[in-house]
Amino acid sequence: MGSRRFESSNYRNPCLTMHQPWASLLVYGIKRIEGRSWPSPIRGRLWIHAAGKVPEAETIKAMEDFYREIYAMNGITDIKFPEHYPVSRLLGCVDVVGCVTCEELVNWEDVPASVRLEGQTAFCWLCEQPQKLIVPFEMRGQQGVYNLERKIYEAAVRGLCSVEAPLPVKFPLPNPQDRFSLKPCSLASRSNSVSEEEKSPNLVAAIAGARAAATQFSKNNNNNLQSFNGADIEGEKTPVSSRTRNKSHDRVQ
Repeated sequence: MGSRRFESSNYRNPCLTMHQPWASLLVYGIKRIEGRSWPSPIRGRLWIHAAGKVPEAETIKAMEDFYREIYAMNGITDIKFPEHYPVSRLLGCVDVVGCVTCEELVNWEDVPASVRLEGQTAFCWLCEQPQKLIVPFEMRGQQGVYNLERKIYEAAVRGLCSVEAPLPVKFPLPNPQDRFSLKPCSLASRSNSVSEEEKSPNLVAAIAGARAAATQFSKNNNNNLQSFNGADIEGEKTPVSSRTRNKSHDRVQ
């Protein structure tokens, strides 16, 4: 995992703008993997902001069906989905504890099968400790990972409450002295991955529906499905540096 260590010193209070319903599903602890085509540039708390596009009912249904089916693999049949999916709002935060490749995640024997099935992108950000804002408040977003304004952070950090996730996951951290030392199982062993034969027709349909819902946000509509778990804003594929961001002032409602 040493090759995927990233410095987060440039981020004071990092935030990521995501489309709905993915943003709320992450903050509610239902979604545990944030999928991207680029590796996570931070570790620790990541604030989640919902973009301005109102999600279609079909998109919400597709993603909720997907999570119903994958959680059922772990015996979880009662999931409390968000009642609303607000847009242009800061929703809460998660802790990013590590980042692995899709191939590593789908073969990781120490995490539940439902988590492994969330791995549909090149890089999988591992998220724990979701917290939501009691009252999400309006703000504008940006591309890539960016810093919250100080006044927004100071207001937000006072309004957080814990979330009761349907199946909280504690990703293994083998070395307590090195919080980045995640060690998925050997890629030579695929015995723990979920084969196509093991997937029920409902699960196969749910995965296909989730993929279709995600690709609406991908400019290239490519096989990486960079939007599957996070819906990259405007096809953004790489983190935006502070210098570039300050010059361009790219913003997303």
